[in-house]
Amino acid sequence: MKIARRTFLGSAAAASAILAAPMLGAQGRPRVVVVGGGAGGATAARYIAKDSAGAIDVTLVEPTRVYFTCFFSNLFLGGFQELDDLGHTYGTLAADYGVNVVHDWAVGIDRDAKTVSLGSGYALPYDRLILSPGIDFIEGSVPGWSIADQDVMPHAYKGGTQAGLLRAQIDAMPEGGTFVMVAPPNPFRCPPGPYERISMVAHRFTQVNPTAKIIIVDPKESFSKQALFEEGWQNHYPGMITRIGPDFGAETVTVNPETMEIDVDGEVIKADVANIIPAQRAGTICQLAGITDGNWAPVVPASMQSRIDPNIFVLGDASAQGDMPKSGYSANSQAKVAAMIVRGELTGSQVFPARYSNTCWSLIATDDGVKVGAAYEPTEEKIASVSSFISQTGEDAALRKQTYEESLGWYAGITSDMFG
Repeated sequence: MKIARRTFLGSAAAASAILAAPMLGAQGRPRVVVVGGGAGGATAARYIAKDSAGAIDVTLVEPTRVYFTCFFSNLFLGGFQELDDLGHTYGTLAADYGVNVVHDWAVGIDRDAKTVSLGSGYALPYDRLILSPGIDFIEGSVPGWSIADQDVMPHAYKGGTQAGLLRAQIDAMPEGGTFVMVAPPNPFRCPPGPYERISMVAHRFTQVNPTAKIIIVDPKESFSKQALFEEGWQNHYPGMITRIGPDFGAETVTVNPETMEIDVDGEVIKADVANIIPAQRAGTICQLAGITDGNWAPVVPASMQSRIDPNIFVLGDASAQGDMPKSGYSANSQAKVAAMIVRGELTGSQVFPARYSNTCWSLIATDDGVKVGAAYEPTEEKIASVSSFISQTGEDAALRKQTYEESLGWYAGITSDMFG
């Protein structure tokens, strides 16, 4: 396969792409810059480049050369996937679709000049900007823990090395030891995610450490698919999992990474492995752009355009849009709407009414998959759910296996949709 000249642009080589951008603009091609190469950003870049047939110059800014999906990382923790299975590269986007792939950090946005500043010191001009940076954490939301402690008490809520670290800690935990998760408050990335993780950690323990104990410290009254998870835990992992909710002090938690202790309203738990998932906000670039309401970036429901700057679109976890959960499926769905709107604005192509959808699958044990999902339409105020579905307790094993196999097909499909 022949790799185009614009294929892989590292930080040091980014200058050539950026210096070329004004020339391209002078030749009449509008410029779109996409920040973030995950389910939202990679999909948007691919669809704009593919469907505009070269009429739009598309640049994707993503610091990592191999992108590890956060979705399905729990299955890696449970031993159902290998970490390499979750890693994806950008060669096809560059070679087959003509996307300029710049491996660098976006560190600032000048909305008046319409430029994106990069860590390497260069600035990318844009006519439209799409931000899909995912999440960052709210510092101090778990007293005693900071991002500097992530190697001792990992969050593993961004794909890649953190998942590998947590898996290694799980496998090295002493026999009969205690795994503690501090779950995040709403809203956060992937509402069923922490509880699928508990399921996968429990599954792993049944293989390597069957007398281990799991404690969830959860500040929320309830959580996504709660009845399904609790039924599954009772069926597959009886006596292993304990959840401490706000009625038992889970809203008042401090941690000590040096001693591996979690203080729950005065009661101290000694952990052998501690998974701390803090409160979350939009990726920092949204804060730097000045388009957030404090933590999240409000968008126009029909287009995913920022309510503060119509030249900027915000996708996925970073957006405040209404009823859609923060998930990879949601980001992918939103990206296709945004790509259509951007093409329409820049080339005059036809624009259709926005429609959105989402499904979140979770694996509880071997061949025991469950799901929840909905279809959505935009209103003036928000993206609103118009229909929904959820797995039911007591389903037979054949249906649960089918649901799990469906999730494997979805993962193959969405990653192909993202990366080509």
